Amino acid sequence: MKIAVIGTGYVGLVVGTCLADSGNEVVCVDKIEEKIEMLKNGEVPIYEPGLGDLIKKNMNEERLTFSTDIADAVKKSEVIFIAVGTPQLDDGKANLQYIFEAAEEIGKNINDYKLIVTKSTVPVGTQKKIKEIISKLTDEPFDVASNPEFLKEGAAVEDFMKPDRIIIGVDSEKAEKILKQLYAPFVRTEHPILVMDPESAEMSKYASNAMLATKISFINEIANLCERVGADVEMIRKGMGFDKRIGFQFLFPGIGFGGSCFPKDIKAVVNMGDERGYRMELIKAVDEVNIRQKRVLVEKAIKFFKNINRKNFAIWGLAFKPRTDDMREAPAITIINMLLEKGAQVTAYDPEAMNNAKKIWGDKIHYCKNQYEALKDKDALFIITEWNDFRNPDFDKMRELLKHPVIFDGRNLYSPEVMKEKGFSYFAIGRPPVLQGEKT
Repeated sequence: MKIAVIGTGYVGLVVGTCLADSGNEVVCVDKIEEKIEMLKNGEVPIYEPGLGDLIKKNMNEERLTFSTDIADAVKKSEVIFIAVGTPQLDDGKANLQYIFEAAEEIGKNINDYKLIVTKSTVPVGTQKKIKEIISKLTDEPFDVASNPEFLKEGAAVEDFMKPDRIIIGVDSEKAEKILKQLYAPFVRTEHPILVMDPESAEMSKYASNAMLATKISFINEIANLCERVGADVEMIRKGMGFDKRIGFQFLFPGIGFGGSCFPKDIKAVVNMGDERGYRMELIKAVDEVNIRQKRVLVEKAIKFFKNINRKNFAIWGLAFKPRTDDMREAPAITIINMLLEKGAQVTAYDPEAMNNAKKIWGDKIHYCKNQYEALKDKDALFIITEWNDFRNPDFDKMRELLKHPVIFDGRNLYSPEVMKEKGFSYFAIGRPPVLQGEKT
């Protein structure tokens, strides 16, 4: 098929590249000329494992192109994916400006039947609004379908190629047939294509993300209680996770979730409820717990040191999760800003997110070339992101480099028993602290 993808962010690039890799002719469109020029030169503006090689492969085989000409892309394509951003507004609503702008451009340039597919996460009812916009601009036949994405940053290519399920929301048999044909190569292992009405498809994405966010906030609430009653959340997590009704996925205590999806989507769900006169009490609490959770590591440091003014801290990990350079809503932002406000100095290292961090803090913090350089003469280490690089470090070297052997671990990477043996004071999430020597 001939396909256009409007938007070249995380979703658009992955969708366009993977569809090209299954034999389709795909053009990815964006109005930002600098980004398109980068892509034409084989430079990928985001870090996503495996994506760069896949882009180069499909460009070389002339199945994947990049353009700023949306009119030409619309005219030459049968299926048009809308994958633009839907950033959060101040009141929690999803900003649909870019969705509607894309719809207008499509409506102005339709020259025969088109299937328009929303990949962006959009509130329930957006499919109808897109149809209304396009209908006012053309008499050509078209369909609008909802096809929410379920791509994890850091594993987005694999998620697209091997989906758990594909959801399509359609109100015409023609649209259903086209999308089933398009996705057939990705469901050969019998994973289902679920066909439903557009409103249910739109809601499915929000409901899924809200459920995952709820599991994270739930285990964080339990972790905070564990600290107060003397229990170990890692034991509780196992006791829960082996129950098949619960499972282990997303049941990891830490310093809260970030990224471009969970924080934005749960606020959008709350807002959808408010607009319809229904208070989403549980989802609202999930958000409140998450906001609070991002502060707990600094609160532990203040309790330990009493005063962190003029303390010098090392930070391992800046991205909101491993295998990405994305810092949107990252816990590191809250933590570092809190430390700076309290008069502390910060030296940071992340395998991929350093450039994005510099856009946030500039020279307000120091940056290092590797994880050990960040430790030299520091009062303590904060572990913010659970990169594999940090899971089995040289503890003896760490102890030698740190001014004081103190670790505040926001991801529970290490065993308290090992930390005790190695001579560290160690503070994790929902686990009894390890204390050694005098506070300084």
